[in-house]
Amino acid sequence: MREVLIVDDDFMVAEIHRRFVERIEGFDPVAVARTGAEALSAAQEHQPDLILLDVYLPDMTGLDVLHRLRAEGDHVGVIMITAARELDTVRGALDGGAADYLIKPFEFAQLQAKLAAFAARADALAADGGADQSMIDALFGGPAAAPTAEALPKGLGAETGRLVLEAVGRAQEVSAAECADLVGISRVSARRYLEHYLAAGLLELRLQYGAGRPERRYRPAG
Repeated sequence: MREVLIVDDDFMVAEIHRRFVERIEGFDPVAVARTGAEALSAAQEHQPDLILLDVYLPDMTGLDVLHRLRAEGDHVGVIMITAARELDTVRGALDGGAADYLIKPFEFAQLQAKLAAFAARADALAADGGADQSMIDALFGGPAAAPTAEALPKGLGAETGRLVLEAVGRAQEVSAAECADLVGISRVSARRYLEHYLAAGLLELRLQYGAGRPERRYRPAG
């Protein structure tokens, strides 16, 4: 269970985010902070695995909080959740080592996808042994792990597509059912993404024969 600290100066927004996190399997909201000072204190007290950090706080910015955490040697995962769209803010989040950035307002499914991606990266980095190129591409947002919205057919989303490719990269080979479980989508949706990336040359297909119809299994191309 990954513990999450929620930082937002708006009480109602913070409560919505807390309830969202409660609904996501594997994550537990352990505290809520409404100022930068409270955020730093709560981070030290609770030692969370992840902070959902607003930018606009009454006493300092979320970027100030992020940079202070890093200056103190705290490498806690941070996802910026904010209405701030300025590139300077985005650059500051990247420079501070934020794991992700989510613009308000957003739907539950968007936060769920961000947290699933965070968990996938954390699990990959905690695994024993080395990494192959497909895993590294997924972790660093290489071409195979970052499909563009324009390259996807109608009804397929770029964020979910990225999660599908990351799941295949980590597992090295999946069926549509296995991919659906890893990403948290329906089997039908998983098959649509997998077949799209198969046609695009990002995945390869292996037919596994057994009793009845052969199972379609997908793996990274090359």
